[in-house]
Amino acid sequence: MSVVEQYARAHIVSDDAIPVDEAVPVILRYDPETDPRSVRFALPGTPEWTCSRSLLERGLRAPAGTGQVRVWPCGRVQAVVEFHSPQGVSVVQFETKALLRFLRRTYMAAAPVSR
Repeated sequence: MSVVEQYARAHIVSDDAIPVDEAVPVILRYDPETDPRSVRFALPGTPEWTCSRSLLERGLRAPAGTGQVRVWPCGRVQAVVEFHSPQGVSVVQFETKALLRFLRRTYMAAAPVSR
């Protein structure tokens, strides 16, 4: 089994007076040897975030998550991943197809782990 790493572009959604229009690079990682149930997100300037693969998959179809990471579809072509920490909330908008492509690659690397 090998590590899956994929680069994606995402938009940070902000309520600042001047909206940020540039996409930021995000690294999506999956390591079936270390943790076959989890995926990781590396955003610029922040620690890596971890959530379950199943949460990411469920969140692409309907709102999912109640803890530090929440995912929901945003229209037909985008998805939002919300990261909660004591310092605040980061809301990141991805193209759904990038997250689906990443999930497909993780399932090719390792089948879902039953609980």
